[in-house]
Amino acid sequence: MLAAAYEELDRDSFAALTLDRLARRSGVHVSTIRRRWRTVEGVVVELLAERSSMLPTPDTGDFRRDLTQLTQAIADFNNALRNRNVLQGLLAAAAHDPRVEEIVRAAFVRRIEEVTLIARQAVERGEIPEDTDPREVIAALAAPLYYRVLILRGSIDERLVHTTVETTYQATVAGVFVRKESREGNRKGDREG
Repeated sequence: MLAAAYEELDRDSFAALTLDRLARRSGVHVSTIRRRWRTVEGVVVELLAERSSMLPTPDTGDFRRDLTQLTQAIADFNNALRNRNVLQGLLAAAAHDPRVEEIVRAAFVRRIEEVTLIARQAVERGEIPEDTDPREVIAALAAPLYYRVLILRGSIDERLVHTTVETTYQATVAGVFVRKESREGNRKGDREG
């Protein structure tokens, strides 16, 4: 079923996807699809979870290289028309269906948690400040990419990959993503000292 949905999304947009089309493509009866996934959104949410879990979390031993590999993987994933159709369609569906919204949010939160390993390991290696917030690092990395894909409806080119990596890297090394409590504690110590 997921393969059938993926093939359909390579041919057309999420909006054109129906249970009948999925049934024809997969050879599975519509009632079986309804019983298992309930809706097209249910099928596509499972497809998104499957596809996004295939993206590796880089572990090269170098923070900048890890950021580069992660950004390139996100670009490659989103530059494939069917993946972009899945994502755009799910976000549109999430705007109208709280159940889909919750599932999409959970999928993104889970993936963000997985890739924060990049920043946590960079802290352990002493490449970035100790109190860096790994989620903020990943948010800064992902934001321009998803802005391009979801808002501008464009692809992610080499220049965007490069500028996103360099901006995130430089900001992280400079301490921009150090947790607020740590910055306030440092300022208080400076005033007392």
